[in-house]
Formats: sequence, structure tokens, C-alpha cells
Amino acid sequence: MGSPMKGSPTKPRPTPLASPAAVSTPRLSRALPVAAGLVLVAVVARVVTLDAPNALPSALSDGITLAASVVIESLPFVFLGVVISIAVQLWVPTRVMDAIVPRRGIPRRAVLSLLGVVLPVCECGNVPLARGLMMRGFSVADSVTFLLAAPILNPVTLVTTYQAFGWSDGILVSRLVGGFVIANLVGWLVSLHPDPSRLLTPAWAAACAAAPEGRERPSLARAAGMFRDEMSAMLPALFVGAAIAGLIQVAISRETLTGVGGHPVVGILALMALAFVIAICSNVDAFFALSLASSFSPGALVAFLVFGPMIDVKMLAMLGTTFRARALAAITLIAALGALTIGLAVNLVV
Repeated sequence: MGSPMKGSPTKPRPTPLASPAAVSTPRLSRALPVAAGLVLVAVVARVVTLDAPNALPSALSDGITLAASVVIESLPFVFLGVVISIAVQLWVPTRVMDAIVPRRGIPRRAVLSLLGVVLPVCECGNVPLARGLMMRGFSVADSVTFLLAAPILNPVTLVTTYQAFGWSDGILVSRLVGGFVIANLVGWLVSLHPDPSRLLTPAWAAACAAAPEGRERPSLARAAGMFRDEMSAMLPALFVGAAIAGLIQVAISRETLTGVGGHPVVGILALMALAFVIAICSNVDAFFALSLASSFSPGALVAFLVFGPMIDVKMLAMLGTTFRARALAAITLIAALGALTIGLAVNLVV
């Protein structure tokens, strides 16, 4: 088991009983009532105007519907991810983690990237779970590898992708292999950073550094407090990301993106952009991709199915609670280049 990160840019206060999530996200916690209120107002407005299609401008109505659908689709998985994260932090013994995960380097990250097989949570639920791994002392590189791989390498995603495409054009295999390779590549690059804690926001790095090295006695009261703090961090980011996704989808029509599907390179980039914009859950995105199969190449479909679960507009908003903007930009670029490369390779082979 790795040790907690040292060298944090912000020296933590000596308050071992303070909740790490509360230390890291006080502003987000205060923003929760405002964000929840805005979403509630949007949902009520949409329900009230269902029978009056002209009561709201068409673009605003569509944006509210799309944003609400992202929230409704993601919220159960965020909830599940937080619950699993708390269970891992409080009730999974260290000896169990040590027995499952190798201690160093590439083998360690390879095993962590396969944890999605036993933790079938989609990408939005994996953010709190990855944060929980950091609190347990896992390195930034370990957590990033798990974060990128788990949404693809889990049984629900595997089954739905098989149901949508079967073994045709190698889409299923390419998705699984591509997700594994890109996640481990990004994890390896992060491990080369001389001070990976500088990739984190100062508040979250301080929270990880302040985490007690010994295990605290688990209790339902402590679990409830952790749940409150983590949801206070995740929900505002989810609401903001959903609103941005709705806005972008209204501004850029899907017809504009799908109109370039026949081009071998531009088609791949168009579907990657679509995956980033629509922020659809990895557990069901294969069926959405199936609806585009007649217009896009197999490589474009694979790029959509690999890049979307790793990076989308909703995910970036949620990851902003943990990682600095420059780190997120670098991770996004590497994941995008990896997905593009895999898509081009699939088109050459098929």
C-alpha cells in the first residue's frame, strides 16, 4: 500500500478529526443549495410547460430537458460511487487491499485499472471512488489509472457493448483494449511527474496529506458525515456540468456533427466531440453509438466508446473538485490522442 502523499503545497492544520472532503470543498458545499435550487426550478419549469410548448423558447426548453436528463442519468451512479468509496475507506481492511493490488509500478496500475470488473460504477460514480482511493494512500497515478479505465472495464459496459455490436468489426475488443491501454499510459505519465500532488487542487492535496495514517474506527456516524461532505462536493459539480452539456448540445446540433461521418479522420473527431458534449453514461452509450453505425466508420464508433467514458463535459466539472485545470487539460489531450489513434488503427484493420 502506498503512503499518503507528501510535499503538499498547502500545509494542513493539525486537526485530524476534520473531514477531508469538508476541508477540500467548503465553497462547493456552500454552493450546493444554490445549485440544487436552480436544477429544481429548471425541472419544475419544464414540467409545467409540457402541455404548453410555446411557453418557453425552444432552445431553452431543449437545454433544460437535456441538462435534466444528464442529472437524472448520473445521480444514481454518483450516489453509488460515494457509498462504495466510503465502504472502501472505512471497512475494507488494509490487508485485503495489499493482497489484491501489487505494491509498485506498472503491475499495480494494471490491476487497479481492472477493479471496474468488481466495481461496476459508471464514470461519474468513479470520481468519488478515485478520491476515496487517494484518501487511503493510493498515489495520484494509481487513482487516475483507475478513474479512466473503470468506466470501460466493468461488466455492465461489457454486456451492453456486446448486446449492441456483438463481435462485429472488433468494436467490443477494441473498446476494452483501448480503454486499458490509454488509462495505463496516462497513469504511467502521471507517475513520472516529480511531484504528482501538484496536479491536485491545493485544498484536496492538503486534505490527502492530512489524512491519518492509521485506520480510524469505522462507524455509521462517521460514514454519514463522509457521505454528506462528498455529496456536497460532487452535486454542485454535477449540476454545473449537466447545465454546460445541455447548453452545448443546444448550440451545436447533432446533425452538424453527424454530417461529416463519412470522412475517415474528421468522422472520428466528430464522434469524439459528440461524446464530450452529450456526456452519456458508459453503461448505455453503446446503444447510442449503434444508432450512428450506418453513418460512421467502426473506428469512429470505437473512438466514441473509448473517449466518452474517460472525458466529457460533466466529468471535467466533477474532476475540477480534485485536479488542477492544467492537469485536466493534459489528461484530456492524452486521452483524446489515444482514442484518435485507436480509431484510426481500427479503420485500417477493418
